[in-house]
Amino acid sequence: MLTSAIASLMALQSDNLSMAAKSDLNRQINEAILACQEKQAEQLTILELEQGSGAFTDYFVMCNGTNPRQIQAIADAVDERLEKIGLRATHTEGYKQAEWVLLDYVDFVVHIFSEKARQFYDLERLWKSARRMEPAELLSQPRKTRLPKSQSTTTRRSARKTKA
Repeated sequence: MLTSAIASLMALQSDNLSMAAKSDLNRQINEAILACQEKQAEQLTILELEQGSGAFTDYFVMCNGTNPRQIQAIADAVDERLEKIGLRATHTEGYKQAEWVLLDYVDFVVHIFSEKARQFYDLERLWKSARRMEPAELLSQPRKTRLPKSQSTTTRRSARKTKA
């Protein structure tokens, strides 16, 4: 009996931790998206990769810039914004060439392409089994839960009904 109670408690804690981790991941991806948007990144797309696909990450955040300077500015903005919340890229590729900059944050990877490189590599086609998401899906604010109505409001409504 005690063993099953402990197992249930551990499972509940695990679920709470996974929900908290998912919330943190969404926040981190939100920050990356906002940084891209601030620098007028184009064709911003998010791919949620399937668990059984052999993917090395959970999400791709992809966008493109119109010139090397903008591509680097987008990469810098993402990097700075995520560092402010304590997250550093574990690996960065392609910054100097600014054709395809890759910022690896383990749970998600930010790809910043030139228009030409994005068309050539076409990651959306290569990862066609991934769920394509719009930035708004991750940027949406969680719904506020309704608080119970105060007793005085309920009492006033009851009084109106009895008078009518």
